[in-house]
Amino acid sequence: MTKVLLGKTGIAVEKNAFGALPVQRVSQEDAVKLLRKAYEGGMRFFDTARFYTDSEIKLGEAFDGMREKVYIATKTGATTAEGFWKDLATSLGNLRTDYVDLYQFHNPAFCPKPGDGSGLYEAMLEAKEKGMVRHIGITNHRLHIAKEAIESGLYETLQFPFCYLATEKDIELVEACKQANMGFIAMKALSGGLITNSAAAYAYLAQYDNVLPIWGIQRERELDEFLSYIENPPVLNEELQAVIDKDRSELLGEFCRGCGYCMPCPVGIEINNAARMSLMLRRAPSKAWLTPQWQEKMKKIENCLHCGKCKGKCPYGLDTPTLLEKNYKDYQEILAGKEF
Repeated sequence: MTKVLLGKTGIAVEKNAFGALPVQRVSQEDAVKLLRKAYEGGMRFFDTARFYTDSEIKLGEAFDGMREKVYIATKTGATTAEGFWKDLATSLGNLRTDYVDLYQFHNPAFCPKPGDGSGLYEAMLEAKEKGMVRHIGITNHRLHIAKEAIESGLYETLQFPFCYLATEKDIELVEACKQANMGFIAMKALSGGLITNSAAAYAYLAQYDNVLPIWGIQRERELDEFLSYIENPPVLNEELQAVIDKDRSELLGEFCRGCGYCMPCPVGIEINNAARMSLMLRRAPSKAWLTPQWQEKMKKIENCLHCGKCKGKCPYGLDTPTLLEKNYKDYQEILAGKEF
């Protein structure tokens, strides 16, 4: 078994956490079954958000009557103190609890601090003083905000995308968190589905003793795979390193991570999938992406207004309209029977 300590929070759990965004896509019954099986298999840290529709409700039912046995992290996307208190009250009700182990600002466009005029950090401190929040965290997709959060000394954890497609700048964040005794929670450890070898993903992250990966889990077979790593954690050997090297050679560069912060699109383009369609077809060739329904979705790219809204909201600074055009061209070639 491999445990990780989340910095100064004192939270120590198996290096296997449950990302509960995907459970919003399954029924209440199936979600509760999945969450309880995760607990029984050794997972103790469960991450959700107010933004994830009914995910919190499903966690609330799954852990009703055993709240003290798990760590629950949730998030608020509020931009005002009033919105903060509304979100927190809703989350506590959904989760059937009177406290959140880790409450995180959800990908804010700035780093909340005392005196910044938003009232957000002051509200967070008050919630902590009242015992409604035990630890304060922040999530982000922007390097400069993540760095500012670390340097501020105001946060106990940072949640940031981290996987074996990481750049040197991402690795520097992990090391900075370690130096600051700040927990690092790795979201998108499978890069939104582009990484298909979970053993390689786990083994890579195992090199960083301060990193807690949260795996987005929707199916029981996915859960079983990750639970098996608690007793038998994969080791970064030559075989898994070869997988990583191959993926890095194919995937590093200007690619869409599928985070969805560019959404919604004014003309209904499903950007978070359409902008990386050619990569998804390379990684997991499947007729599911070539159905009439998906052809219709991809055709919406022809209606792109080039308004720049998606480009302006991309936390990675991608030229999203250009990516959409490229992926649509590749998609049409595949439909025509051509190779990439």
